[in-house]
Formats: sequence, structure tokens, C-alpha cells
Amino acid sequence: MPSDQLSTVFGALADPTRRAILARLMEGDLTVGELRSPFAVSQPAISRHLKVLEGAGLISRTKRATARLSHLEAAPLMEATAWLARYREYWDESFERLDELLATLQRRPGQ
Repeated sequence: MPSDQLSTVFGALADPTRRAILARLMEGDLTVGELRSPFAVSQPAISRHLKVLEGAGLISRTKRATARLSHLEAAPLMEATAWLARYREYWDESFERLDELLATLQRRPGQ
């Protein structure tokens, strides 16, 4: 994933409403009205959130009869998770070094 696409994904994920929309889409495709129902925002506001998510590649939208459905596209999330995993490895190694240091200090007599 190019860094500019990664920035776009993280930018889209920065908003709690957009994260909640993605969580709802994990259960299946939904219309704008269905996505709006739990939020205290207007339908145009939800549409703007959907546009950001679509621009980040996190959702796709299709038309079925008169309804426009939003569908979760999880691939960019997997790529963002892979990027974050490198930092988890860093912290795991840091905690292991700290555990070793604490064990060494505890074994020293008279301390």
C-alpha cells in the first residue's frame, strides 16, 4: 500500500462515526438510511462520511433497484493492520528486554 493510500485510510479511520459505520457494515450491506439510523446526524452528513470511506477504498457502493448499498471492503484494513504489526513487534521486543532487566535485578543479592 503506498504511503499516501495508507494516510487516506488512517484519515478515514480517525473519525468515530466512520469507524462505527464500518463496524455496522461488517454485518452486511446497508443503505444510507439504514446506516444513518443509530446516529444523531443528517443523511447528507452520513453521505459525506460514506464518500470519505469510499475514497479510502474502505467501502464500495452499488445500486440495487432504487437503493444504494454500501459494502465493506476490508483489504485496506488488512494492509493497515500489517503496517501497524511492525510496531507491535517493536513493543513486544521492548517489553521482553524490560522483563529480562527486571529478572536480572531481582536475582541480585542484597538489593
